[in-house]
Amino acid sequence: MLALGAWASQFPGFSRWVYACEHLSPGPAEIRPAEYSPRFFSPAEYTTLERLTDLIIPSDGTPGAREAGVAEFVDFMASADSSIQYRFRYGLSWLEAHAQSLYGRRFMDLAADEQSGLLEHLAYKDHFRPGEEDGRAFFELIRDYTVMGFYTSRIGMEQLDYPGLKLYSESPGCPHKNDPEHKHLLSVNS
Repeated sequence: MLALGAWASQFPGFSRWVYACEHLSPGPAEIRPAEYSPRFFSPAEYTTLERLTDLIIPSDGTPGAREAGVAEFVDFMASADSSIQYRFRYGLSWLEAHAQSLYGRRFMDLAADEQSGLLEHLAYKDHFRPGEEDGRAFFELIRDYTVMGFYTSRIGMEQLDYPGLKLYSESPGCPHKNDPEHKHLLSVNS
């Protein structure tokens, strides 16, 4: 995951998504665009993608997928990997058709509780319904890329309290000063 995040971080077009370890890259910081321009998804698909990532990792007291710019990451990854493009495009089409079938409206025109309810049947095994297998496959795909985008972002890594984000003026050193050979650990595992 971190390797993919590092690779994606080289793209200068992100407006919100920031790789967690960006401070390690040499060279001056680049000026980011004010607004992200989708590379793979159409504007309507991208709006739906933003909503889906926000529903998967919401802003509930802490920054979520929207603040982390996860939709930008997912769009970039889809644009760079032809093996997932059809699955994303088909999944978004399936979602639109399914929302239309169940509610008579587009997914983005549904109320928040209707959107969550529709996704609940795709996300949780206890709620699975027959005939929604394609939707479940799409939800798994979008969830995986949402989690990957979030937890390779600075916001996600900060929520994990990832030690690699901390800069130390000196090495914190080993906490076992009285046992530098860590013999106490050998007796525990024996």
